Formats: sequence, C-alpha cells, structure tokens
Amino acid sequence: MTDIAANFATAEFRMSDGLVIVADVGGPPGAPTVALMHGGGQTRGSWVGAMQALLAQGYRVINFDARGHGESGWMSKGAYSLSRRAQDLGEVLQDATGPVALVGASMGGATAIYAVGEHVCDPAAVVLVDIVPQPEEEGVDRIKAFMRGNPAGFSSIEEAADAVAAYNPNRPRPTNIAGLMRNLRERDGRLFWHWDPRILEDADRDFRTQQMVAYAADLVMPTLLVRGLASDVVSDDSIARFRAVLPTLTVVDVSGAGHMVAGDRNDAFNAAAIGFLRRHMPPRK
Repeated sequence: MTDIAANFATAEFRMSDGLVIVADVGGPPGAPTVALMHGGGQTRGSWVGAMQALLAQGYRVINFDARGHGESGWMSKGAYSLSRRAQDLGEVLQDATGPVALVGASMGGATAIYAVGEHVCDPAAVVLVDIVPQPEEEGVDRIKAFMRGNPAGFSSIEEAADAVAAYNPNRPRPTNIAGLMRNLRERDGRLFWHWDPRILEDADRDFRTQQMVAYAADLVMPTLLVRGLASDVVSDDSIARFRAVLPTLTVVDVSGAGHMVAGDRNDAFNAAAIGFLRRHMPPRK
C-alpha cells in the first residue's frame, strides 16, 4: 500500500500582494485537483483525514491555510475580505492542470462561492460544508462570539480545550488534547489562537449579504451542500432559500455533526464528499 504521507509536502505560494500562503500539496501531477479550504478560526489541519482519503483515491490535493490563519501570513492592515480570499484561491490554483473541485467549510465555502461569482476559477464541482448564502444569524453570531472570546489568550492548552468544549458541548472532549496546539501559538508566555483577530472585521461585512446570494446563482456546476444536522448555522429554511437560487443543489445531511462536520463525523463527510467528486470529477485512471 502506498505511504500517503510520503505523497505530499509543504509548499509556499506568494500572493500578488506579497503575502505567503502555506499549503500541503500532494498527489499525482496532472490528476484532477481538489482545493481544500478550512473555516474561519481553523487551519489546514482540520482537513488531514479528508486529504488522506482524497490522495488514496488518486486526486491531486492542495490543502492550504487561509490568509491570517495557521502558517500563512498576516497583513498589517487586514485585507481579509472574501474577494481577496477568492483571489488567493485563484493564485494558488493558477498552475493546476485539468479539472478542479473546490471543497470549503464555512468561510472556505463562502470563498468558493465568491471565487465562482467573481470568475476567479471555473471548477468542475463544488462542495460546501455547512455554509449557505444566507446562514442563520444566531449560529454565525455564536461563532463570532467564540472567536472574539479570550483576547488575552490562555494560560495552558487545557484552558483552550475548555473553551472549545464550551462552544461545542455536543462533541466529546478528547482525552488527548495535544493536537490542539496546531491551532495555537505562544506569545509572552500565553497561548493564542493561530489566526489574526482582524479577520472578523471583514467577516462582519461579507456574510449574510446579497452579494453571496447573487454569486450563488452562478454555481451552475454540480454543487453539494454537506450539512451537520446539529448545526445552528444551516437550517431547513436557509437551505430552502438556497434552493430558490440554485434548484440543482444536492444536499447531504450528516447526523451527529454540528457546524464542524468533518471534525465531528469525518467518516460520513468523506463518504459523502468523495462519492460526489467521483461522480462529477473522477480521479485519473
């Protein structure tokens, strides 16, 4: 069996405004490419399981930290709009050959919608993970409240784990919390989330806007929405509003999962997303 971990490596992409995007890139050159885009406040580490599964299927995969997150650069004056994130996606994919699919969770899914609406790329398929053009206000506000919390950081990784558990009480608190360090950075003896808090300034302007709705109508390629049934961000009503704009939308519900679908039920997410991609953008034979 092929060692999947040996098939990808860390790469850097310099954007047109000078910022560096860091990614894990792997899979056969020339194979259909899947771009993985994490949610706000996450890092590319949230896609580890999905990336391994996609590589095993024979896809080329680019899994990158969005600007202001993880190992990618921060901008001194922000510059975190969805339009700018869509431009980043286009620049990361500029050397991709063959068909491309976009897989985005929350902020990453919104980036995919903007990328299509602003003609940054023309994907063969799109997978949106618990995000719609008009998400539920209560759920979005709860995410922002979590991200704005603890501005002074944490005294220990245990304290950070407690904050995550309080935000997502339906997910069992892991017995080994060492992996949480991927989302933290140490500064002056304190631990801070591994993202720039200024990203919220642009998020306030970009989400729940008519621009998202207008761009969603451009998703003429096969588009899948994977919803966590326990999510407070995507509801039956918000899906109905999405279908009014995009009648061809395919929806898969994942039981036992909240907004962080891939993290809550990685097995079910991979089955839904990869099955959809294999139908609409099969890997190279």
